[in-house]
Amino acid sequence: MTGSGRVGVGIVGAGTISDQYLENLTAFGDLDVRFVADVDTARAASQAGKWGVPATGSYDELLADDGIEIVVNLTIPAAHVEVALRAVQAGRHVWGEKPYALDRTSARRLAAAARRRGVRVAVAPDTFLGAGLQTALRAVREGEIGEPLTALTLFQIPGPESWHPSPEFLYAKGGGPLFDVGPYYLTALVQVLGAVSRVSAASSRARRSRVIGSGPKAGTPFPVEVPTHVGALIEFAGGGSAQSIFSFDSPLRRAGLVEFAGTRGTVVFPDPNEFDGDTVVWGADGESRTIPANGSRYTRGTGVLELARAIRADRAERVPGALALHVLDVMTSIVESADLGRPVEVASRADPSPLLEPGWDPASSTL
Repeated sequence: MTGSGRVGVGIVGAGTISDQYLENLTAFGDLDVRFVADVDTARAASQAGKWGVPATGSYDELLADDGIEIVVNLTIPAAHVEVALRAVQAGRHVWGEKPYALDRTSARRLAAAARRRGVRVAVAPDTFLGAGLQTALRAVREGEIGEPLTALTLFQIPGPESWHPSPEFLYAKGGGPLFDVGPYYLTALVQVLGAVSRVSAASSRARRSRVIGSGPKAGTPFPVEVPTHVGALIEFAGGGSAQSIFSFDSPLRRAGLVEFAGTRGTVVFPDPNEFDGDTVVWGADGESRTIPANGSRYTRGTGVLELARAIRADRAERVPGALALHVLDVMTSIVESADLGRPVEVASRADPSPLLEPGWDPASSTL
């Protein structure tokens, strides 16, 4: 599907994260948010009314709107591929929440369907388009630490069930700390060190059930189906390496740490799950300096806007499906390595994305 002018957008999935997307997408001048769909049509109607979206209803009704060019897929991970495939088969481009899929086979099936249909499937995270990570990436690519060699990432929290009103899906297949937050950290690693070639991992599950801590279901127990602590040694095709921890088992919170050591220094990135934050560079002399974030302060949905502009310009998007598919392959390989007790080779590849142009403004009308 090609066209001109503003790009029509439809949202499928009116859950918690849809507020963040709708707040931004309805503010971007190059997008026309036309529809909100959900299996719970009352919830879809509520979100549409809240954000001034003109139409609401079922997913079938969304796909019947020929003015929608991009379907924004905010469904639960287990539904990502099914929902995206229907959009692709209807000739729509897709922006999806992470992960790309729950397994390599379904991910490759979706990618192949998109190629056959001539449409694009791009998948979050788009946090690295924000001011924080763009500033950090620019510093690395301009040689602030010399050649990047190694990295360390840490994400350790008690778990999201204390604050999330419906956390069950975060502990089901496709969830856990690796699949829920791993994409942010792994995407940041790929942006600096390139494609992953091999992983070695160990994992554990602290409890077989947890209890919802807030909202109308507070006090309700639910099962834990996936590892809640994962440690990985990650090797890159270009020769670099990283050590990463992803955990829902730590009362001591240490989240957001991403640092790279190079031949001339070390850089500490802002939280890869955020769009803002300063960068700190440590030189060989032991002195540090802070680089304030410079760029877009908009949050989730920035990648949808970048995809829309790429479609109109007939160029590659900066958050391509190949990147998310590679990150999925890495996560799946980490799970396999932990289960098998040996290293696992990663077959897929993805390249770091080009930086945004200075002054790139999501809110401006360019189409």
